[in-house]
Amino acid sequence: MKLRLSILTGFFLLTLSANAQQQQPKLVVGVVVDQMCYDYLYRFYDQFGKDGFRRLMDKGTHFRNVTYNYVPTYTGPGHASIYTGTTPANHGIVANEWFHREYGKEVNCVEDTTVRSIGNPEAEDGLRSPHFLRANTITDQIKLTYPMGKVVGVSIKDRSAILPAGHMPDGAYWYDHASGKFITSSFYKETLPLWVSDFYTSNPVGNYMDQEWKLLHPADKYNYRDLDNSPYEQLMPGKTTPTFPYDFRSFPLADQLNYFTVLPFANTYLTDFALQALKSESLGQDENVDMLTISYSTPDIAGHSFGPYSLEMEDMYLRLDLEIARLLTTLDKEVGKGNYVLFLTADHAVVPVPQLLQDKQLPGGYVYLTPKLEELRQACTAKFGSEVIDRIENNNVYLKTEVIATEKAAEITVFIQQQIRGWKEVKAVYTKDELLGAAAGDEWLRMVRLGYDRERSGEVIFLLQPGFLPKSNNTDDAHKGTSHGSAFNYDTHVPVLFYGAGIPKQEVFTPYQIVDIAASVVHILQVQRPNAMIGKPMVELFMKK
Repeated sequence: MKLRLSILTGFFLLTLSANAQQQQPKLVVGVVVDQMCYDYLYRFYDQFGKDGFRRLMDKGTHFRNVTYNYVPTYTGPGHASIYTGTTPANHGIVANEWFHREYGKEVNCVEDTTVRSIGNPEAEDGLRSPHFLRANTITDQIKLTYPMGKVVGVSIKDRSAILPAGHMPDGAYWYDHASGKFITSSFYKETLPLWVSDFYTSNPVGNYMDQEWKLLHPADKYNYRDLDNSPYEQLMPGKTTPTFPYDFRSFPLADQLNYFTVLPFANTYLTDFALQALKSESLGQDENVDMLTISYSTPDIAGHSFGPYSLEMEDMYLRLDLEIARLLTTLDKEVGKGNYVLFLTADHAVVPVPQLLQDKQLPGGYVYLTPKLEELRQACTAKFGSEVIDRIENNNVYLKTEVIATEKAAEITVFIQQQIRGWKEVKAVYTKDELLGAAAGDEWLRMVRLGYDRERSGEVIFLLQPGFLPKSNNTDDAHKGTSHGSAFNYDTHVPVLFYGAGIPKQEVFTPYQIVDIAASVVHILQVQRPNAMIGKPMVELFMKK
């Protein structure tokens, strides 16, 4: 394997040198689908149209063996890692939220109370920026190298627009749940561009909400048609069964605006906005290279409730296929087939509903953290004479701030580690000293270390057994729906597709990591590697056939 990789690297360097003078594309489009399992591409392949996912698979480069190389696999860390080409240990986005010791509270990974909301002055959703992001992104590198080039990031989720767009974009826009508009913050602009305001005037969110979610095709065309009333799905508001159709039109406006993001029409809303950004910002229309980042959040918002083996998610992806096709068709028309490169991937995948796994006699289950934490607190108090644990967040155990500086801190963390090792639902547990120590051969330790930040992570981190999810308590609702965040393949194995100018048509089985995407875009754009990048180029993209 080492010899093969050395040969591939040699070929890559020769090819790159020979093609160094090639014109880079006018536009790079990065598409991230939130919570997309790798096998969705094949599970729904026959139902997809020819111009969406299948076009990317059949006419581009399909990397079939790409995984995340760290934990935790959440949305914030995923987007930051894709676009910085490094892991949370370097870029600092260790979760969607974490306990911030200096503030004494949990913080959102893009929270910023020093900025103002632009587009809706009252919106808390607007108090956002990338100030927690410690590494440069590929989009930052574009702005450094080509100052006249433009970068725009859009998403329903704030973090999914902000982290890909980086620190210096021409715009980052996300959905405001209070108004239904796309907004930004004063970190980027003092006023909304006129085109953003005009978009909402001509495309009010009410037009997208004013419909029910029913099946796109006749029911007999679906693989999961017999699983509509599944016991493993959470109930949507106003429903007595988890079945089609879904309709929030009779709800108060505030609830409609909130629940709208679970509907596939939110993907359409985002595509329309992205295409308006493409046109209004004249992306890909001159000699300066531009980048547009688009993140589809709704598959994740819905996926938590329904799980990956559901009729709802099948219909979600058939509808998303139409959005991908519309995006590609517009890029062909507005930018030109030979003038852009698009890549598509996911920020993580998802575990099947653990209760479903249990019912099918597969490994899986739940750990109920409220009683576990209480037992742990009592054991620590009995051992050390006082309360030493502050909280558990994202499988991180945080000690109280006043305890960390004491001589007993190391002893306390080892004691907590020993206690957690006794939980049958836990696969591995590591202390801060182990994570900051010398390299080890333990693969799970390596993945945790790559996702660890000494200021933002806890003093003890544990991994659950495959198929297990953490829950607060053992309730009926805890056994419905699902989540992600683990080191296992159901969370870490994701699609990676490249398509467009100079991209060969091929399937690639070479193992790569998620941090290698940005390392490849570096060479497509002929720019310097961003400061903390650890990824390597996906060499098959550059080996002309």
